[in-house]
Amino acid sequence: MTAIAGFWRFDGRPDADASCTRMLAALAMYGSDAPAQWNEGAVALGCRLYRMLPQDKFDRQPLVGASGAAMVADVRLDNRDELVGKLALAADRAARMADSEILLAAFERWNEDVVQHLVGEFAFAVWEPARRRMILARDCIGLRPLHYHCADKFFAFASMPKGLHAIPDIPNAPDDERVAEFIALLPESGERSFYKGIGRIEAGHLTVIASDGRASTRRWWHPDTTPLELKDQREYADGLRHHLEAATRARLRGTSGRVATHLSAGLDSSAVTVTAARLLAAEGGEVTAFTSVPRRGYDGATPPDRIADEGPLAAMTAAMYPNIEHVLIRSGGVSPIEDLDRIYHLFDGPMLNLCNWVWDRTIFQSMRERRLTVVLTGAMGNMTASYNGFERLSQLLRRGHLLSLWRESRALAANGFLSFRGAVGQALGPHVPLAIWRLAMKCVGRNDPDLLEYTATRSDRIEEFRLQQKARERGLDFLYRPWGNSVAARLWVLGRVDMGRYKKAVLAGWGVDFRDPTSDQRLIEYCLRVPLDQYLRNGVPRALVKQAFAGLLPRPVLEERRRGLQAIDWHEGLTAARAALSDEIGRLKSNDLAALTLDVARLDRLEQSWPQGGWDHPDVVASYRLALLRGVAAGHFLRKASGGNM
Repeated sequence: MTAIAGFWRFDGRPDADASCTRMLAALAMYGSDAPAQWNEGAVALGCRLYRMLPQDKFDRQPLVGASGAAMVADVRLDNRDELVGKLALAADRAARMADSEILLAAFERWNEDVVQHLVGEFAFAVWEPARRRMILARDCIGLRPLHYHCADKFFAFASMPKGLHAIPDIPNAPDDERVAEFIALLPESGERSFYKGIGRIEAGHLTVIASDGRASTRRWWHPDTTPLELKDQREYADGLRHHLEAATRARLRGTSGRVATHLSAGLDSSAVTVTAARLLAAEGGEVTAFTSVPRRGYDGATPPDRIADEGPLAAMTAAMYPNIEHVLIRSGGVSPIEDLDRIYHLFDGPMLNLCNWVWDRTIFQSMRERRLTVVLTGAMGNMTASYNGFERLSQLLRRGHLLSLWRESRALAANGFLSFRGAVGQALGPHVPLAIWRLAMKCVGRNDPDLLEYTATRSDRIEEFRLQQKARERGLDFLYRPWGNSVAARLWVLGRVDMGRYKKAVLAGWGVDFRDPTSDQRLIEYCLRVPLDQYLRNGVPRALVKQAFAGLLPRPVLEERRRGLQAIDWHEGLTAARAALSDEIGRLKSNDLAALTLDVARLDRLEQSWPQGGWDHPDVVASYRLALLRGVAAGHFLRKASGGNM
């Protein structure tokens, strides 16, 4: 990955190079190589390379094409060979080209439409001198970050906000409304970042900045969702396995036959891990699979239908492949708040789930000790490879296939995946008015949740920021009314969180590049086109991945109905850190912006009335794991970003 930056003076003053130099200096942690720049007086582009791929040794950014267009790019192309063919590049020349150079050649051919030909992770900017405009774009999922600021006299962009804050004319202040939206779990919709005056290029979008400072933005990614018509179930399963193998192979590039994975008891991480093991076995490569487990002897209660210790099931998967080393990660005694200053420094934003970050960070530290630089995850698998297909029930109702609906619902209940009432709710939910659905939920004891239950935002700020209304506008349903359109549901989830900052921060802090094969564009587009009867079949959800990996994963993993609960012992580390927690809450009380945004008095009360048990109880989870920890994380960001140094 690479950190990029650029500066454009609309008034023509020839000082852009100096501004770009300051920005690159601020981005030093995100690119280990020395900075490199290009400028033509009023415009300057720069980058700091972080070489991860074999072809990165040929990277000489910034690049200038035959048309005069200048480019900087943070990019990994997963369809290099395809592009080389389309561009008719000689094989010997292509072998000595970095991904950025191939991207520039593609831009010279297709201009703005180049994004339609790219597969991989990318954030890039192109200056076109002939047309006096700047073009910026990000990949379909937004796995490389790109931020910007547009003023009356200049435009600037940088991978991370701290690059922009190096410019004195750009304000450095947190956006408290954006932070409140974040901890309320609202989807990251729109261009606002966590800092006032700084925007972000959204995933799957392209923005053009004209010489008068006007910006035009369009969504370029519109996946084809026309249903596939393959011969039989086996062909669909073979297609899934093929696309996951291609996605995993692309993400093994530059690993030198040694890669880490997150391995839980779930289907997605297991499928990714064994796919990597099978691909690497041919070249003598190895997989180090990390599984988060509770401390030895932990005997706390486990919520129904959850797995507290995923180690045994993960070990079954690892045992099937001799080139998988299985490593258990125990991090329950680690304080989830001890890293707040470093998180602020690296992430340029708040951390949502500090309790999960504890084991994530422990894995990254273990990887660094083992000199592993790439970890594969299956974070998006629930929307792709292992989609459950429950929307098939409403589809059957909509099409009038009542007998099939009855049979599928009965089978789901018989197999223990959904009660018959739950299956009926899945079928009817998208078709009944919201008021009726709300009434039905009240009858079964589920009321509209109050944001105050799981967020520490002050009630008056919830009203001022219109968080409830924004939730509805952005498709966030606190009653979890079933979707009727499976494609819309999955695209909504895929676009809910911007992962670009997270990836960049982890690389800067631990030298680890995490790559998710289940977020591959081609895999996503394949899975969106697979008919729902391949995902939910004969009362078995996730049927497609189960068929695709039958014989490749242990039967107990394929048949497991419970979901994993990582970091179940998270509260032990927090309990041990109560003194530090109390100190941080005290600092939040003294910070005007944090005290204005958060209910700091409630955070104080929660710390004072510490539970003596019952950490699995929903009320305790909502108060401490969600409201308290997220409130402290958000407050710390607001405090630091607003200049607090207490």
